[in-house]
Order: sequence, then structure tokens, then C-alpha cells
Amino acid sequence: MAAPIEFALFAPYNEGVSLIGSFSNWEDIPMEKDEQGYFRTSVELEDGIYKYKFRVQSKSWFFEPDQWVEVNDPYATDIEDPTQNCVVRIKDGKQIVDTYVWMHDDKPLPPDHELVIYEMHVGDFSGGEDDPYPRGNYQHVIEKLDYLVELGINAIELMPIKEYPGDYSWGYNPRYFFATESSYGSTDELKHLIDECHGKGIRVIMDGIYNHSESESPLTQIDHDYWYHNSPRDPDNNWGPEFNYEHYDENLETYPARKFIGDVVRFWITEYHIDGIRYDAARQIANYDFMHWIVQEAKKTAGAKPFYNIAEYIPDNPSITNVDGPMDGCWHDSFYHTVKPHICGEMFELESLKDVIDCKRQGYLGTTNVVNYLTNHDHDHERLMVDLANLEIFDEEAFKRIKLGAVLLMTAVGIPLLWMGEEFGEYQPKSIESRKIDWQLLGNDHNRGLWDYYKGLIGLRKNNNALYTENINFFFEDADAKVLAYVRWNDEGSRVAVVANFSDNFLAGYTLSNFPENGIWHEWTGNYEVEANDNNLTIDLGGYEAKVFVWQ
Repeated sequence: MAAPIEFALFAPYNEGVSLIGSFSNWEDIPMEKDEQGYFRTSVELEDGIYKYKFRVQSKSWFFEPDQWVEVNDPYATDIEDPTQNCVVRIKDGKQIVDTYVWMHDDKPLPPDHELVIYEMHVGDFSGGEDDPYPRGNYQHVIEKLDYLVELGINAIELMPIKEYPGDYSWGYNPRYFFATESSYGSTDELKHLIDECHGKGIRVIMDGIYNHSESESPLTQIDHDYWYHNSPRDPDNNWGPEFNYEHYDENLETYPARKFIGDVVRFWITEYHIDGIRYDAARQIANYDFMHWIVQEAKKTAGAKPFYNIAEYIPDNPSITNVDGPMDGCWHDSFYHTVKPHICGEMFELESLKDVIDCKRQGYLGTTNVVNYLTNHDHDHERLMVDLANLEIFDEEAFKRIKLGAVLLMTAVGIPLLWMGEEFGEYQPKSIESRKIDWQLLGNDHNRGLWDYYKGLIGLRKNNNALYTENINFFFEDADAKVLAYVRWNDEGSRVAVVANFSDNFLAGYTLSNFPENGIWHEWTGNYEVEANDNNLTIDLGGYEAKVFVWQ
């Protein structure tokens, strides 16, 4: 049974549009423009899979005036590689994305303040040197979910998975905003991955690129300056045509770029059941009005379930996320830039350390306002192992310093984020070429020891909810010895005290005054009991070592 299927393209100021496709032997089917600026036509189609494109008289300044160009549907949910044709699926007389049936929508998911986020690139997360199979698809991430559960991860942040040109990219060059990257698998397989995450209590945060698109993206070809700024506003930080969220079309009473990105965000939440978005290059978007609106649209669409909106706003600033700020949280880049040189022994500034361990000192309001990390995917952020090796710090000494960083990451105020492989000391320098994680490292004692340490610290957060609060007090500091100590607590009696030595010196019989409570504390890193008396505690503290005391 054939049914009428409507094809539509929003191109309000273009003179002409026609539809071409496998159903018309790629011959033009004329389209009529309505008062809302949409060109429309209907085609009688049986159930099945069809390819199509539009031919448009372009309004973009880099073509001849009203030149006919072939463009893809900006709303296409599937793009065939390498032909770059749009793919439409018809079932029961309607357009569908796929026939996936969700299984785990009823499972409870952790709230924002309990998250431990794991950032991953789908193509590089699975497979590796010892793996005879060329892994790197959604289904291979599913195969490793139990590994993440054992580590204690309860949120994954997927580097961009929208269709980009070619078969390998970090994804920050999105060409199509509704289609998923075909080299990682089908839309069904992506939904299966997200569903399996939900079944294991893991939230899925998507990296959203709403500052810019890739230069061949369909909207750039239809009418460039209707959706985008004519030229880059900040040429030093330009990655492609930039969406113009200020442009208001008075005739149609719409903000074209906002309308498009609003449709994108609602689609991903509705169709793929995602649980949060990281907004790439939010400082370059530079429009709080738009960001307030898009965050509200996201939360409205997500309904009752938790949804976390995180800005990449670098250098970080509390205005993006506080009372008047649009976002729930932001990447806490100052944490990385402060903690890393302290672990590497390149600086010691007590006040700077305190500022990033307690983000309230920088003006942030609380625990979900910052996402802390020791490294992430970004080019200018090398893996800690590489930074240490560049300073000729290797082997046991390097792992010791990374453990010190791990303690700060997991006990500072804020949400911790790990970049894939960091949990066991992956050392390969980052590259925009394919660079799979070397899972064989887990066979080494030091690497496995670091993994166990991270697993323990993540467990410590879950078992001591003091670490979920914004409560923190720096009760001891010794600038000469380079020692800093702080305590985290909640109103239910959970308490965790952290003592960190940022020097090479072994401090034997070292006394900490002002200790938060007299009585028995459990020292987590070494698994022993100590007693504080007269608000003093005397311990041995190794060079570049942190001790973690849990109130018993």
C-alpha cells in the first residue's frame, strides 16, 4: 500500500526548490512554497528505504545569484556514506528513524550531584594493539559497559556522534545535526547502547556542537547568512560557519538559528533519550539569551528525568552557571590548570589550590556548577602521564603523583570527569588520528593499581555522601612544608578529611593541628585506623602523597 509522504524544506527567501530521489529516478519533483516559508510536496511511497536530496536556488553569497545547487535535507536522520544522499525509511505509511523498542526507560538514574562522568570517543574506546578485530562501534562500547560499572562510572559523555565527513573524526565538524555517525553503527545500535547504559544506571551525556557547523552543512548552501554570521566574529577561535542567534526574521517572527538548534535538541532528547548535553564552545556562542532558552527547551523535553546542561566555557567563569547564568554547570578548566602544575612540581600556591578545590571561592554556587578533570579530549590538554614524562618523572613516581591528583579530583567540590584510559594511566599522546586505548596496560601492576585506586575513590564518594555536598573547610595549611588539609562533611554525620603533601619530602611524625574531630578515623589509602587527640593528628606523610581519613 502506497501512502502520501510529505517532504518539506524551510527556505523562506529562496526562489525555487525541487525534490529528487530514488523514487523519481532522480528527476525533479517541483515543490510549492507556503506562507511559513516551507517548500512542500507529497510523494506516494510504499513501505521501504529511499534516497533523496533537494535542488535549491541558493541565496548563499559564494554561489552565483539563484544558482541551482543540490543540498541534503538539514533534518535528514540518516546520511548514506559515501554517496552523501539522505536516507528516508517508510513503515506503515509514515517516516521513521528505525524500529527500536526501548527496554529500560523505567530504570532510576542518578541525580546530577552524584555523577562520575567518563568522557569517551566511540571510535577509540574499544579495540587496541592486542585486539584482532577492528572495533570502534556502538556495540563494542556495550561490550565494555560492565567494565565501567565495576569502575563505578554512572555517566558517559560521548564525544560528538553526529554525521561528519569521512570515517574518522573527533566530531567537532558536524555536517548533519539529526543524523548519527554511520561509521559507528546504525541508529538502532546507538539506541541500544543508550538503553543498555540506562539498564545499568548510567546516564548518557551528548557533546553538542551548536556554535558552528562544517562548511558544507546544508544550511550554509541554502542561504548562508540567514542562519549564520557572515564572517567569523573571533577569527582566532573559528571552526566553521557560526550560527547567528541574534538574527530575527520579522516577517516570520522567528529566530532562524534558534529554531533549528531547538529542533535539534528536542529531537535528540525525544528520539535518543539522552540525559544531558555538553555545549561545545559556549563562550564563542556568546548569547546567554539563546542559552537560557535552549536549556529550558531541553529540560521541558526531558520532563521528569534528570537532565544536566554543561557549558564548555573556557576560561571558566561562574556567570555561565550561577543564578542568572543559563547552564547547570561548566567545565572547570581552572581546576586542571592549577592542579596539574602542582602535581608536576612546577608551582605551589596555597590560595590557588584552595580556589579550585572549593569552587565557591571563585564565585560558583555549588557542587553541580563545576565539572572537574585532570585531563580531557582537548588538544591543549595532554595526558598527565605525558606531562610527567616530559619532566622526566616516570614509573612509580609518576603513578604516585597521578594518585595525588586522583584524590583531589574525587574529593574537591564538584562533579569529577575522567577521560577514557586515564583511570589506568594511558600514556599515548592525544591525536586527531585514530589512537585506540592500549588495554594491555591493565596487565601491568602499576596500571592495575591505579585502576583499583580510582575504583576505590569512586566508591568512597558513593559511600560518603559528604563528597556530594558543597561543604568544605581548609583546616590546616603549612606553606613551608607544602601541606594542605581539608574536610568535607554532610548533615548526616559523614566526614572525609584529606591531607596532601605537594613536596618531595617525606614528613615523618608530622602533626596536623585543628583536626576536625577527636576519635578514631579510618585512613583509606593504607587501610588502617588512627586516633586524633586534642584536635591533633600525627602521621607519616610521603612526598607527593595524599591521605584520606574517613570518620568512623
